This record gives sequence, C-alpha cells and structure tokens, in this order.
Amino acid sequence: MKSFPLLFALGGALGLLAPLGSAQLPAPPAPPGNPVTTEKALLGKALFWDEQLSSTGTVSCGTCHMPEAGGSDPRSRITALSRHPGADGLFHTADDGRGSPGVPRHLADGHWQRDPLFGFHAQVTGRKAPSVIGTGYSQQLFWDGRAGQVLRDPITDEVVLSEGAALETQVLAPPVSAVEMGHVDRTWEEVVARIVEARPLDLSEELPAELERWIAERDYPALFQEAFGTPEVSATRIAMAIATYERTLVPDQTPWDRVLAGEPVDQVLTGPEIQGLLTFLDPEVSGCVDCHSSDPATTRLTDDRFHFIGVRPRDEDVGRFGVTEHTPDTGKFRTPGLRNVELRAPYMHNGSQKRLRDVVDFYDRGGDFDAPNKHPSIRPLNLTEHSRRSLIAFLGRPLTDPRVAQGLPPFDRPSQYADSARVPEVFGEATAGSGGVAPEIYAVEPPRLGQPRLTVALEAALGGAPAFLLMNTQDVPGGVLRQGARLYPGLAGSFLRCVPKLEGVGIGAGWGSLVLPVPEDASWLGTELYAQWVVLDRGSAGGLAASPALRIAWY
Repeated sequence: MKSFPLLFALGGALGLLAPLGSAQLPAPPAPPGNPVTTEKALLGKALFWDEQLSSTGTVSCGTCHMPEAGGSDPRSRITALSRHPGADGLFHTADDGRGSPGVPRHLADGHWQRDPLFGFHAQVTGRKAPSVIGTGYSQQLFWDGRAGQVLRDPITDEVVLSEGAALETQVLAPPVSAVEMGHVDRTWEEVVARIVEARPLDLSEELPAELERWIAERDYPALFQEAFGTPEVSATRIAMAIATYERTLVPDQTPWDRVLAGEPVDQVLTGPEIQGLLTFLDPEVSGCVDCHSSDPATTRLTDDRFHFIGVRPRDEDVGRFGVTEHTPDTGKFRTPGLRNVELRAPYMHNGSQKRLRDVVDFYDRGGDFDAPNKHPSIRPLNLTEHSRRSLIAFLGRPLTDPRVAQGLPPFDRPSQYADSARVPEVFGEATAGSGGVAPEIYAVEPPRLGQPRLTVALEAALGGAPAFLLMNTQDVPGGVLRQGARLYPGLAGSFLRCVPKLEGVGIGAGWGSLVLPVPEDASWLGTELYAQWVVLDRGSAGGLAASPALRIAWY
C-alpha cells in the first residue's frame, strides 16, 4: 500500500506533467522538397553507415553516432582515444575534453602528415558528438547551431531547400572535414565520385536483413534511381537521403511515453523514479525544466535553445558566438534532449562529466564557472543525497527506448570495418633509435582487394634519416635486428621501398609515409603481407632502428 505522501506527490506530478504534453513523439517534420519515403530512408541508412564516405574508408557517419551509445560516440568513454587538449593545446591540463576520433591527417594522394597535436594517431574533434537520435525536430544543429534551415548545394551554392533543412545542412560538414572524415582540402566533388564508384557497404561484413534485401547487390546509382527517380549521385541528394534516414530515428517507446499516453504514473515508474520525476519537474528544487522543458507537441525534454551553464570559462570555446557574433552568446551551447541520456556518457559539449552522477553533482553545485550570461537556473541547489539518486533514477530507465539500447529496428545497423579483425595489426617490439626513442608504424585503411590504396606511415624516428619499409609474405621473428624486428632484409621473397629522407629534424621527430597500391589479383585473397620500418640511425645499437611489425591480411 502506498503512503499518503506518495499519493499526494503523484497527484502533483500529474498536474506538472500537463504542460509537458499528453502524447508520444510525432514524426519529425520534413522540409518541402524532401519528403520521407521508405526508399530514400533505406538509401540514407546505407550512406550513413558506409565507411567509404570517408577518404580512408575507416569512418562512417555512424562511427560517431552508435545506437548503443544513445546515438553518440562510445569511443569518447576511452580517454586514450578521445582526449582533446582543449584551448591551451596542451594534453593533461584542466581544459582537456573528450571528442570523437576521426582520421589521421593526410593529403589527397594518400600520404600522411604529422599533426602537431595528434601525430599520426586519429585526430580528435574538439567537442563530443551529440546524439543523432531524435534530431529531426531541431531547427539548428551542432552544439553551436551552425547548421541552419537552408540547404545550399556545396558545389554551386544554389539554394536547394529553403526551410526546415537543418539535418540536410549538417550532413554536408563531416565528409569534407580534414579531422572527421576527409583528407586536407577534400571537396564534395571528390566525395560524390567516390560514392559513384563504391559498392554499397562493401566494407561491412553484416547488414540488417531489410537493408540487405533492398540493396540486392545493386550499385549506388541504381539505389539513387529508386530513391530519387534518376541515377544521379550528388552532394545534396546524399544529404537529403541521410537526413531522411535520421528522421526515422524516433525514440518513442520509453516508459516516459507510456506516462505521456495516460498510463498511471505509479504503474509505469518505480518509487525512486517517481521521486526523481518530482525533483526534475519542480523549478524551485532543481530548475531542470527551465531548459529541459519541451514543446507540448514533441515532449523531447529540451528547449532547443543555447545557454552558458559554466562547464568551462566561456571564452575557451565561444560556442554560439561563433555563429551569431553576438557577445551575449559567448560560451553558449544547445540544450540536448534527454531521451536515452543514460546511454550517452560522457556528458556536456566537451565530454567532461563521466557519469550521470557527475552531471547531477555539477548542477547541484551551480556549475563550475561564472559569467554575466550564465543561465539564472544554474545555481547551488543543495539537493539531498536521496534527491540526487532519485533524479538519476528518473533520467535512466524511464527515458530510455529499449530498441535503442538493444540496437533493434529502426536503430539496427551494419557492422563496421573499423571494429573488425581486418584492420592491419601492429605486433612485436620495436628496436629503439637515438635517445632510446622507438619508431612507430601505422596503417588503418581496409586491405580489401581493389580498394584505392593502403598507406603505411612512420613516426618517432630520427629526423632526416633514410627509412626502408621491408615487406614479405612471411613473418620471420628475430631477423637481423635486436628484440622485435620481424623481417630479414635478405630473405628470399622480401622486398622494400625507401623514403630517402624522413621529414622532421632531430631525435624522435622523423616521420614519413608510403602509399602502397592494393592488388586486384584474386590470387592475393586470403594472403598476408608483413611490413616493418627500418631506419638508418647511427645513434642506435648496430646503426639501425626498427618499428614493430605490421600484419596486413588481404580480403
């Protein structure tokens, strides 16, 4: 039997729920000129998950927007992969954030460039990837809202959609970003040419059944024919297809939706979840609804506005000001919706809060930094421990669509090459060079027969020294170098390529890369290639330094 206080609280909750809506999420609005169709959504799903949209074949739109992470990037939880040095450009300082790993910095011809911050590792975005799920309702996208409602052709600058096209506009940025998906100065003409020649989802080992049936071994022009009526592949059609797919990602099967549909609160939510709901809804207690309120027609728990809440000093990342150039917008970021929020750790625009508990504690202490434009609701709350735990309970199961958490349709997805065992494997030990610095070897592109290329890069070697990439179809542990050298230069069947002079000056500052042609000969299928960099370095024992080895399995 429920206590009288809880029954009283439930009545209050029902009253407070009234302004927030009384029905589940409707379908997101589509702009005139890009209506939602099944065929277009399936084409968009294929493109969204196709890593061939990137110039390295290693990053898809979905790489940073996984359903199991609530539509955000689960890699942001791994500090070693996702750390960004922040405004000061220094790692391991207070302003470090967590973003999304993209691609190594590289040129159109495939050669890599050493990035000042990340070297030859994947570059990392300065902000954490927001969720893609449920974004079809927003009229301004990205944390700073720079993707607005007008879609312009990125090649001709002509207006294609004049309103309601924030999703389409957002799609155009990542494929030509030299950090996220592209090479330096990549153009949309190059993106389109790559998709025209690509076999849809060629790098994915497993596809959702419905998507696989629809593709049916056809090429992209044939899929565009079915979705748009003609086979033309264009930047704006790619954007419209992906946006259409994203509009199908509606997380409307949460316990919260059952409450909004009229089921008794106490039959849907547990006692702690109800207490958390009460805390959430009371503007005097928590202030949550001041920003996470919702239009009655959408019930998305966001006002879609921009606020400075004191995550970091407002001038470190100017946020909305970068779009409007309006001083009061400095440091403001868009309020995210709260559906599936428990899946989306870490939190805030810079990924600085690891857990929901950290987020609640942040708001309880009134944020960490002040500024004249700080939102007035961000103030010390003095929540009890019970209130904090209850609030976290409400933000969990009640707001989570189980289909999202479990990757069920429409939130299912193809497998990704970047998560497979096919990525070239670094193994063995290095032989250190001058100063005891050990050279490093890198390769990330798919070793799939017929792919454009595969780049093998070297860094942390002696600057200006000559370097040789030894390759063989056999793994020969030991070789002529000490500890970890895998190959023997004189072995029958081995071959090498040379970089006469590495870039960089000094100990550990040398770097370079070689672009290998990928064989199209079917006889290579299933064979392995082993590679290792050897550097002429008089400061090392024996005058040679060597990287670990690399195993490349052609498929």
